[in-house]
Amino acid sequence: MYNIAVIPGDGTGPEVVREGLKVLEAAAQAVGFRYQTTSFDFGGERYIKTGEVLPPKAIDELRAFDAIYLGAIGHPDVEPGILEKGILLTLRFELDQYINLRPVKLYPHVDCPLKDKGPKEIDFMVVRENTEGLYGGMGGFQYHNTPQEVSTQVHLTTRFGAERAIRYAFELTRKRNRRKQLHLVAKRNVLTYVHDTWWRAFNQVGDAHYPDIKREYAHVDATCMWFVKNPEWFDVIVVENMFGDIITDLGAMIQGGMGIAAGGNINPEGVSMFEPIGGSAPKYTGQNVICPLAAIGALQLLVAEIGEERAASRIEQAVIKALESGKIKSLSAGRMGLTTAQVGDLVASLV
Repeated sequence: MYNIAVIPGDGTGPEVVREGLKVLEAAAQAVGFRYQTTSFDFGGERYIKTGEVLPPKAIDELRAFDAIYLGAIGHPDVEPGILEKGILLTLRFELDQYINLRPVKLYPHVDCPLKDKGPKEIDFMVVRENTEGLYGGMGGFQYHNTPQEVSTQVHLTTRFGAERAIRYAFELTRKRNRRKQLHLVAKRNVLTYVHDTWWRAFNQVGDAHYPDIKREYAHVDATCMWFVKNPEWFDVIVVENMFGDIITDLGAMIQGGMGIAAGGNINPEGVSMFEPIGGSAPKYTGQNVICPLAAIGALQLLVAEIGEERAASRIEQAVIKALESGKIKSLSAGRMGLTTAQVGDLVASLV
């Protein structure tokens, strides 16, 4: 019996989560595992009513679950940053979800903006360190709101944090057994201190434990160019927090857009959280027109993380069959040719 926490969240989050849960039920029946869900109302509406972002016991409650399924966070009537920092970053940091895992995979019959690139060329994983870097919260103001104002944001890197992300990436590369190639993406020629820590950890861990994995290095700006020109060069990428945030959005575009881009916030020794990366899309709330495939992809990652690999494979194959059916005309909101619910029904019927 798997216990899954569900945070539908804001905007279209509840709509896409509903479709993901349909697919979860179909997969559980097909493969034969049991689960139960508990829903939490964390998000903009709760904050507006109560002034509370997360209740005091929320973190301890969530630690007891096998996984967390998140719809979206972001409300048009709440100042940007309050919910994102108060919910998303708090959960990632407090639950030590130190890996942000982003598959960048182009499925058949999905439009790609890159000329002459197809599913064979776009199939890689990005392992982003998720709890350090510029997002660590170190910094502040001096002489605030004066002409002499000084603002700082400190890039926090620890050898411990870099190394555990690197080890995870090496293991993932070995498990994928595709090209057995791991890229470190950084900016060693400018960020000479923090990225030297990454560079040394990358090579020392590789030399000691992963001689079967080919190691590559790329500056982050060059990586952005190569995502567009030669995405087939990549198998697995490991990258620090902010640069990972940036390149995974570019990755989402070359795989077909936010309608299909999913991610996981992973604590391999604890509870992990899975979500579509496209946000709450408030202007489409309640219209039943948003694409739920990203949320279904996040559900697939969740199912794989809890150990149900056969179910995860069935979910992915169901998504591919749904796309190959021709019934889904586009991944853009309002242009799918089907409603949000109909897409969920289609995928669930194919699991």
